[in-house]
Amino acid sequence: MRKIIGAILTLAVLVSCKQAKEPVNEIAKAETIEKLPELQYGFNLDEFHVVHDTVRRGDSFGELMLKNKVDYPKIAAISENYRDTFDVRKIQVGKPYVILKSKDTSEVAEVFIYQNDKINYTVVDLRDSTKAYKSKKKIKLVEREIGGVIDHSLSMSIDTLGVDYNLTFALSDIYAWTIDFGRLDKGDKFKVVFEERYINDSIYAGIGSVKAAYFEHKGKTIYAFPYISDATQNILEYFDQDANNLRSTFLRAPVKFQYRLSSRYNLRRRIAYYGNKVRPHKGTDFAAPIGTPIVATADGTVTESTRRGGNGKYVKIKHNGTYSTQYLHMKAQNVKRGDFVRQGDVIGWIGMTGNTGGPHVCYRFWKNGRQVDPFKEELPAAEPIADSLRADYLAYIQPLQDQLDCIEFVYPTPVESEETLISYTQ
Repeated sequence: MRKIIGAILTLAVLVSCKQAKEPVNEIAKAETIEKLPELQYGFNLDEFHVVHDTVRRGDSFGELMLKNKVDYPKIAAISENYRDTFDVRKIQVGKPYVILKSKDTSEVAEVFIYQNDKINYTVVDLRDSTKAYKSKKKIKLVEREIGGVIDHSLSMSIDTLGVDYNLTFALSDIYAWTIDFGRLDKGDKFKVVFEERYINDSIYAGIGSVKAAYFEHKGKTIYAFPYISDATQNILEYFDQDANNLRSTFLRAPVKFQYRLSSRYNLRRRIAYYGNKVRPHKGTDFAAPIGTPIVATADGTVTESTRRGGNGKYVKIKHNGTYSTQYLHMKAQNVKRGDFVRQGDVIGWIGMTGNTGGPHVCYRFWKNGRQVDPFKEELPAAEPIADSLRADYLAYIQPLQDQLDCIEFVYPTPVESEETLISYTQ
């Protein structure tokens, strides 16, 4: 007992000594800080007359420099020789900049610093021989954990937790091929471990990487962990708790057998049916005998299954927030609007409905609402984790999965009626 009491007293003395010395140390620190030069962007700002401003409508780099007494030959040298680093034609209204002027009576601009964003900036050094280069501020990464329950939408739920809206986009990208975020259910749950970026320990600069995520949708739990499965290509992808790749891939063709590629995506194609005039062809034609099954090239929800004009009978499928596909000239459809289809499901059969010179399916591919050539798109590939890496992967994700499991859900606050609120205030 005496030993315990003695240890407590010793600890108390050490703490009190530390507290007594802290004011002295703080004073010493304050004196030291006062003597330190103000260093920003790699310059000692004490050596210059500093001007902070913002690009205004009508401003140009040349005019800004001339106003600050920079010779025209230097302006021309930057404009002509450093276009890849700093294209003076592309400075944007609203972007902040800093001008470092000489401290003598001439106050000539010696350095121009253009803020590309909160972190990245471009330095135009006008001293002696002119030069331009890009740099970035030092950032601090702070790990953060959140857990929430969907009430209306993912973005609203994340917003109520006081988190950057961009986390919604990050999660949508990670789960793009497994969850349709436009059709979430009330009560779906999520947890995320992610990084936030800060400049000078206090200025928020956006979210960093997502280190681990959890989503519970329609009773199914899907974890997501970043992992580089191919060290040679150094590509980071997200895999689930069972080492399955969360990214799905499209089939190269909507017809499995007995087809030929009769016409490609071509914006300059001439069509005899329209008098040999140039009519852009925004689809890819797969010719096959009438009645040949047409399959969905990826999982998704049928948004249209109808007949219209030159398209004939067709089906359109939304795969996620980015991609949709369309299948034209069908003999008949095998799905209706609202159906959820899996990759490879038969959605219809080859026909000749609409404007067509022969039996085929015109396959159209949409990205962000715009029709593109699927053969020229870098579509995500679902490469599985190699068997040789599986054990390492499962060991790597175990502490992250434990961390996610320990995060508590924050349930949405019930919206109170006006009568209830009034009764509380009376």
